[in-house]
Amino acid sequence: MAVKIRLQRHGKKDAAFFHVVVADGRAPRDGKFIEKLGVYNPNSNPATIDINFDKTLQWLMNGAQPTDTCRAILSYKGVMLKKHLLEGAKKGALTEAQVEQKFNKWLQEKEGKVNSKKDRLASEGSKKANDRLKAETASKEAKAAKIAAKTTAAPAEENNAAAETSSEEQA
Repeated sequence: MAVKIRLQRHGKKDAAFFHVVVADGRAPRDGKFIEKLGVYNPNSNPATIDINFDKTLQWLMNGAQPTDTCRAILSYKGVMLKKHLLEGAKKGALTEAQVEQKFNKWLQEKEGKVNSKKDRLASEGSKKANDRLKAETASKEAKAAKIAAKTTAAPAEENNAAAETSSEEQA
């Protein structure tokens, strides 16, 4: 039996989220599965990935084959790197301490990148909101100035018209 780690679609149309599951390769996409490993939500920015790291690593070490999309997700979370390092330790290229050290270093760098992206997105969002507020304020002030000019011009025209009619009546 070929065991696959793949995505199982859930959610509404145009708002899908996915469960990461271990399933028989012959089972339908949204059908029977062996175990649920986590959730992937591509609708948020950055995408939300919640995976049981240890179970996923165990399945990979036992020979489960991830699909291309799941391989990318697992690589993003570091599961594939950990598997690679552990296989190197099995062959004697690395020790367990070196594996943990390399993986923790990579994990810290990855967290820094993700946090910087979140901060950048938040600052861009607030900057866009401030720009919209400034543009709206400028537009509002321009309209208010236009209305004020009309209201001051209208009484002056009425006074001029009244003066002309009174001078015509006197003549």
